[in-house]
Amino acid sequence: MAGEPPLQLRVFDLNCWAIRYLSKRRQERVQPIGEKLRRGRCYECACSHPTVLQVWSEQDYRDLKAKLAGCYPFSHYFQSGVIGSGLCVFSRFPILDTFLYQYSLNGYPYMLQHGDWFCGKSVGLVIMKISGIIFNVYVTHLHAEYCREKDAYLPHRLVQAWELAQFIRHTSKAADVVLLGGDLNMHPEDVGIRLLRGWTGLQDAFSEATRFEGCQDGCTLIPSNCFTVKAELLPFPLGIRIDYILYKAISSFTVKCEELKTTKGTAPGVDIPLSDHEAVMATLHIQRQGQAGGAPLNSTEGPTGMAGRLEGLSVPPPHPGQPQGLLVEPGDWSGNWIGLG
Repeated sequence: MAGEPPLQLRVFDLNCWAIRYLSKRRQERVQPIGEKLRRGRCYECACSHPTVLQVWSEQDYRDLKAKLAGCYPFSHYFQSGVIGSGLCVFSRFPILDTFLYQYSLNGYPYMLQHGDWFCGKSVGLVIMKISGIIFNVYVTHLHAEYCREKDAYLPHRLVQAWELAQFIRHTSKAADVVLLGGDLNMHPEDVGIRLLRGWTGLQDAFSEATRFEGCQDGCTLIPSNCFTVKAELLPFPLGIRIDYILYKAISSFTVKCEELKTTKGTAPGVDIPLSDHEAVMATLHIQRQGQAGGAPLNSTEGPTGMAGRLEGLSVPPPHPGQPQGLLVEPGDWSGNWIGLG
C-alpha cells in the first residue's frame, strides 16, 4: 500500500584486505572488524547486512561467523578458485537461496604477484525476504587495475562488468529490490561502471544520497591510510573511489538513499585502520507504491531502448599521467547485516 511507512535499511560494504600471509596486520584487523559489527558500533553504525570482501582465509570467516552468531545468525561463504573468492555474507534475516557465478576472464595464472586468477573472481548472489520484500543482494570483487597508465587488465574488467550486468538482469526477475556491493576496481567515470549502470539501471548511492559524511568525493582508497601504496595515489591527492553500493527498485517499490558515509582513519578504540580500503555505509528507504515504479531489470528492450541505455558509452580519453563489505538493517541501527568478503 502507498500509505505504508518506508522500510529503512542500512547497508555496509568493506574490502577488509585479509589476504593470508600477505596483508599487513591481518589478524589484528579482522578481530576488531567482527567486534565492531557484533556491537553494532562499526564507526557508530550498525547495519542489517554487512558485505565483507577479501576474506581469503576460511579461518577468518569462521572466526567472524562465531563472533557474529548471536546478532547475525545467517551467513554464507562463497567458494571459488584455488584460494577462494573472498566473498562472504552475514545477515539477521534467513537466507533463502545463494548462487555464485565465476567470471570467464580473470587475469593470468603466470602473474603470481597479482593473484587474481587464483581466487576465481566471481559475483555472489544472496536472496532474502525482509518485511515481505524480496531482496537480491549481489557482492563482487572485480580484477585489480595495478597500473592505470598501462592497464593490461582493462579488457578483463570490462568483460567482468558486462557479465555482472547480464547476471544481475537474468537473476533478478522475481526480486523487488536489487542491491550490489563490492570493490569494482573502477573509477566512477570509467567505461566499465557506465556499462554496468547503463545496462542494469542501478543507481549509485554516493550520487543519489541526500546527505554525505566521510572522505572527500566519497573516496575509499586515500593517501592518509597507512596501508595504502602512496606512489599509486600520487595522481590522485584526494584518493580514488572504487568501492560502491548500487541499488535499484523493481516492480512496485522505490528506493532512496537518505545518507551515505565512509570511514576515515582509524576505527574507534584501534590505533590502525580496519583495512587499506574505507568502508561504505548507506541508509536506504524502501517505499511500496500503489503501482509499478518502473520497468524491471529483466524487461525486454528493442534496439532503440538499448541504444538509449548505452548512448554516450565511449571510452574517455586518458588524463595525462592518470592511473586508472555490506550491511542492511531496518529501522534502528540494530538491524541486520550482510557481510561480503
